[in-house]
Amino acid sequence: MEIRVLGGLSVQLPGGTLQLGTPKQRAVLAMLVTQPGQLVTVGELVDELWPAEPPRSAVPNVRTYAANLRRHFETLLPDARVLRPEGNGYRLHVEPDRIDVYRFEVECQHARDLLDRGLLDRAAELLDVAVGRWRGPMLAGVPLGPVLTARTVAVEEERVLAVELLADTWTRTGRAEQAVPLVRDLLGRHPLRESAHLLLIRALYRRGDRSGALAAYGDARDLLRDELGIAPGAELRRFRRALDEGARPSPVPAPRATRDAHTDPPVDAPARSYGTGNWLPRPVTDFVGRGGTIERVLAETRRVEGRTSAVHVIDGMAGSGKTSLAVHVAHRLADRYPDGQLFIDLRGHGGGDPVDPGVALATLLRQLGVPGQQIPAELADRVDAWRRELANRRCVVVLDNAGSREQVLPLLPVRPGTAIVVTTRRRLTGLGVGPPESLPVMTLDEGLELLARSAGPARVAAEPDAAAEVVRRCGHLPLAIRLAGSRLARRRSWRLGDLAALLADGTRALGQLSEEERTLAGVFATSYEPLSEAGRRLFRLMSLHPGGHLTLPMAAALAGLPLDAAARALDELVDGHLVEEVAAERYRMHDLLRQYSSELSARTDTAEDRRAALADLLDLVTHAVLRVAELLEPDFIREQAAPGPPRRPDLLAALGPPAVETLERERAELVALVVRAQEEGQHGYAWRLARILWRFFYIRGYFDDIILTHCHGLAAAEAAGDPHAIASMNNYLASAYARTGDYRAALEHVTRAVAVCERAGESHNLFRYRANLVVVQMLRGNLREAVEVGLESLRDARGHGGHDVAVGLPNTGLALGLSGRYREALRIHRLHLYWGRQGRSTFHILNALSHIGGVRMRLGEHRQAIRLLRASLLLRDRTGHRYAEAEVRNDLGAAYRALGRLAEAEQEHELARTLAHESGERHVEAAALNELGRTLATGRRRDESAGMYRAALRLATQIGHPYEQGRALAGLAEHHARTDPTEARRHWERALAIFERMGAPERFEVARLLDATPVDRSPGGG
Repeated sequence: MEIRVLGGLSVQLPGGTLQLGTPKQRAVLAMLVTQPGQLVTVGELVDELWPAEPPRSAVPNVRTYAANLRRHFETLLPDARVLRPEGNGYRLHVEPDRIDVYRFEVECQHARDLLDRGLLDRAAELLDVAVGRWRGPMLAGVPLGPVLTARTVAVEEERVLAVELLADTWTRTGRAEQAVPLVRDLLGRHPLRESAHLLLIRALYRRGDRSGALAAYGDARDLLRDELGIAPGAELRRFRRALDEGARPSPVPAPRATRDAHTDPPVDAPARSYGTGNWLPRPVTDFVGRGGTIERVLAETRRVEGRTSAVHVIDGMAGSGKTSLAVHVAHRLADRYPDGQLFIDLRGHGGGDPVDPGVALATLLRQLGVPGQQIPAELADRVDAWRRELANRRCVVVLDNAGSREQVLPLLPVRPGTAIVVTTRRRLTGLGVGPPESLPVMTLDEGLELLARSAGPARVAAEPDAAAEVVRRCGHLPLAIRLAGSRLARRRSWRLGDLAALLADGTRALGQLSEEERTLAGVFATSYEPLSEAGRRLFRLMSLHPGGHLTLPMAAALAGLPLDAAARALDELVDGHLVEEVAAERYRMHDLLRQYSSELSARTDTAEDRRAALADLLDLVTHAVLRVAELLEPDFIREQAAPGPPRRPDLLAALGPPAVETLERERAELVALVVRAQEEGQHGYAWRLARILWRFFYIRGYFDDIILTHCHGLAAAEAAGDPHAIASMNNYLASAYARTGDYRAALEHVTRAVAVCERAGESHNLFRYRANLVVVQMLRGNLREAVEVGLESLRDARGHGGHDVAVGLPNTGLALGLSGRYREALRIHRLHLYWGRQGRSTFHILNALSHIGGVRMRLGEHRQAIRLLRASLLLRDRTGHRYAEAEVRNDLGAAYRALGRLAEAEQEHELARTLAHESGERHVEAAALNELGRTLATGRRRDESAGMYRAALRLATQIGHPYEQGRALAGLAEHHARTDPTEARRHWERALAIFERMGAPERFEVARLLDATPVDRSPGGG
């Protein structure tokens, strides 16, 4: 396999070239290709394809694009399973070295390592290969969203640096003739890049073209003046002066510090007033990762150093490795800034008072070698002395642990020649520098490497899964991983699995992450203690929210604060890197900080305070979700599950108008809140929130979410002793079990719902739950019982309002259709469509259209069926309703097959199969396999067809679905009819027994085919 992104996107497989499809489908593939082996969620793909305002159909469209790509991969690589759905996303299982951009990056890094070792010729060869991989702009022709844009910009900068490095290396090794056209081409694309102009001038001079070098300088000077309004930088001016004086010019600073014995000595070296040295701390021996951040800092330093001092601010939460990174970067810059490597801890966070700027300046001047008696007493004079000293030197300075802008501003130089690296846990503004490098947690691979270096590579290699779990339990936080590794190193008898188990205990995890006097909790405390009282209270109570994200109104509800006060408290937490603002007014707390927050709250806040805060949060969320649910179940959901009046109507108003897509975005948090409510004894909120979410989960196919939330809701209802709630939870649990193939559980729960309603005298819900019993009986193969219960339920419900009739109609219609009573089924489904239109319910309308289309298909009216089915799918795309989409596509494929449109039929069956598998609808997946088998058989692909029937039979047998078992057996019988009549008869007989027991119409055709199949009369035959 060969994947190219450098100059357009293409995938070459052994079986041919992958079909990339539409522009948005190519963007999905590009997201996966640029993150090989990583899980890319559906949400991330939606954000990339529609950055501003995704349509309601965004999620199903993404799933369709991914399903198409999977099918194309499987066509060319049938057994490889290159693209796999996992959870709520997809993972591309491809080794990075199969992708040209990753090979390019590895080759560039290897070349830099060779240059560091003085192996210039070998480095040049490797850089030449790397640069030659580019055939045009990265991902040309692919629509780029925010993630892909950032990736292409970053890689383009790597490309430019690689070209500059190659040109510099060629020039230094006597091949300036090759460097000149290379740099000219680069300047054609990046005409304002001063470093490239420097390289061109030096290459021209080295090949003996002094006049050409002078002309190139003039071109650069004019271009910078005309386009940017600036004069050439210091290095360009030095070259010009040296050329005028006839001296040999100093070398251009290389794109990365790689000076060696072959480098020309610089001219006009600054005079040093005092001796100095390297005051940087010793770099950590187990430094790992952060390659992208390091390269950005180094590249930005090179970019600006000719005209100003480079100032980099690195911020991040406690324990994220800011100091280690800053020291590492400073050591990397030491050769480039040889006149001083300075370091000071400003103590902006932690024990003791922050270092005063005047004291900091005295310390830094001493590090430069200035005698104490020559350091001025006044702050302003010290600032002047500091800046004068730096004006004649090239120094790198680390200002560690800064606490405020006021601490840092006096320490910044005003002239070129200095690189400053500032680390801080706070967001520092007003420094007049570029955006900070906000340090994220480590990737899994980086975390594993760090753990291996601190605990020992052999131990990590022996237990890779446990090692990954330790890294995950450490929240990928460098300090936590380092402390965990140190703990293991001191306990040689421990296994990684032992530590992982200890870290899994949320009440003890932080206590395991310590080394002598240093603890993770202690490090966190230095960020927590300086907060205001409101900030500390909000930080503690945020741990009551179990999900990954929390909004501003939720924070206000938890802390009992007005909205503006909550916003100020959240800003304080964000500035201190105690929470992260992942989007506008959406916040996330690191897992270990959440544990610390929970421990603080347990020690500080009373149980009643915690209970009241959680109740306020649940009340806000329940009312907010209820407003959205009313869009899906108008005039019904309130009587089923509405709580009392909202406690905080001000916060409810602040949420803005309700929108269904907010439930998609907050889905994981809402599920977690149902679980937390039940666990904390908030029973009313637990079952109500579960019930309110049901319709959204059902129409989107999130059946696992229904099961999880309603199991907890049922436990809460039983604890509260509420018959209405108990019946409701049982009924909606049954709906999910029925869709996922657990018919025994579905029958058990819906039967309990009916029984509870009968005892409680709830006739209104009783009709609804009996109508749902129709579906369960139908899926279990009891068609006669299903039709009888359905018709009886409809007769009883007629006097109780249209909504109950509308709910019972589709189930009864399906049972009639499966029984072969197509005209009666058609009449029922048309009545359902009428009720849907009367009630203006999009859900009922699209549902009825698909059912009518299914009956028309079975009556042989295929073109009319296609129109109806496609109309139903169009409504689903417009509204985001995914309920039963797989079944609709399966019927659409059957209609296409009947018209001889086999390619379209196969595509619909494959998509139905994928959608059913991803949503866990196993009986629909079995149906899709059977229909796909029929389509393949029609196309004379007999062996493939038989494989589909066998897969359908296995799946239908596993879930106890007799109808699809019978269809699979009938398909296999047709497969064997020509070659093995005995085997065919065996399959016909089994299928006939199933269909006769069910009363399914297929029994007549199967009986006819069985009679037409000859009996094997040979000796030993059947």
